[in-house]
Amino acid sequence: MPQKLRLVRVEYAAAGIHLYEFRDPAGQPLPAFEAGAHVDLQLGNGQMRQYSLLNAPGERHRYVVGIKRDPASRGGSAWVHDELRVGDLLPVSAPRCHFPLDETRAHTLLIGGGIGITPLACMAQRLRALGRPYTLHYSVRRRDEAALLDLLAGPELHLHVDEERGGLLDIPTLVAGAASDTALYCCGPGPMLDAFEAAARTRPELTWRVERFTATAEAASAGGYQVRLAASGKVLFVPEGRTLLDTLREAGMDVPTSCEQGICGTCETRVISGRPDHRDALLSDEEKRSNRTMMICCSGSLDDELVLDL
Repeated sequence: MPQKLRLVRVEYAAAGIHLYEFRDPAGQPLPAFEAGAHVDLQLGNGQMRQYSLLNAPGERHRYVVGIKRDPASRGGSAWVHDELRVGDLLPVSAPRCHFPLDETRAHTLLIGGGIGITPLACMAQRLRALGRPYTLHYSVRRRDEAALLDLLAGPELHLHVDEERGGLLDIPTLVAGAASDTALYCCGPGPMLDAFEAAARTRPELTWRVERFTATAEAASAGGYQVRLAASGKVLFVPEGRTLLDTLREAGMDVPTSCEQGICGTCETRVISGRPDHRDALLSDEEKRSNRTMMICCSGSLDDELVLDL
């Protein structure tokens, strides 16, 4: 269950980006989190949005998120920027992490673009505290869009400003130049992540990870299969043109969901049998092949029957 936290500070960080700091109203410690974690904010307009924690994981007295006002906002970032005020109470979930940092690697390469710097800032602080070597490449279109430079300052930081360099950050060269025992993490706009994934696929899968803020595929809506809910005993048919989530809701199932795009992990559900049609942007290729879990907000079934732990 989310707990109501108080917004105690709003700080301008870069063009279009504000930092929001939340604390417990009674001053109690907050649930611990690991580098790469995010929280869900239940906004006053009825929406729920996920934001990466950017402060150091050792901090238990606050959560800090960076939110960029998106011109194409579906109502989340616009509401936060326009309506949320210092002193307001907001339901905030416990942290979850689908972008975990491997703290044992000899070296770590962090590549961030735009607002994607937020989880990497958290990782950088953790690695610095551990005394682990890392390199951070941070790409922005214009210099005034670069946030958190004071926090990230040091020899590890390499800032790439597109309009000053006359082009985009060379992702393939960065990935190709990383030693075999280096762990790679990338978060940023879709084209950056696509370039990173294309370059990183030649490396062992567990040595690299991405985090996306938008869906990478349409939700599965071909239908034509049944889903058996092991815990409740229900058997439902998913018709053509409907998603699994549509069908569950129409049957009165109260299933936890948030982003409904396969990018937050709220709806991750254990698969007992059957092969899911994975459409999320969270599970690794290896995790998808294992078919142990699926994101029921966007994925479907490749078999005539899917059995879920619901």
